[in-house]
Amino acid sequence: MDINTLDFQQARIKLVLFKSRLRSVLYGVREPEDSLFVLRENPLGQWLYTVVKPKYSDFPEVRAIEQQMQTMLDTGRDLVRQYQRDQIEQARTGLEKVEQFAAQIETLLLQLEQNTRSAA
Repeated sequence: MDINTLDFQQARIKLVLFKSRLRSVLYGVREPEDSLFVLRENPLGQWLYTVVKPKYSDFPEVRAIEQQMQTMLDTGRDLVRQYQRDQIEQARTGLEKVEQFAAQIETLLLQLEQNTRSAA
């Protein structure tokens, strides 16, 4: 089964969901969940490992997405630690870094989507 446009839309939604959950932690709305920062347990990471990697692991974008996601998750975890140490403003300011990683992941998703279509 090939990855379709709906799969990529779901991935983008999962990326927005991660940013939203992280923001809600840094604004005191919810408690942090460790699984949010574990690549294989994060919803976008689960998508990567169950939908993409089984068929498209040879694509360079897949490895790049995985690396960017790990960096984004590590950054998010660091921001939560800052928040928990009462460095609240610094943690919230750090959300800009997460946005940058998310933008890079979005670009890679677009490239992967285009490349999987042309390979089909």
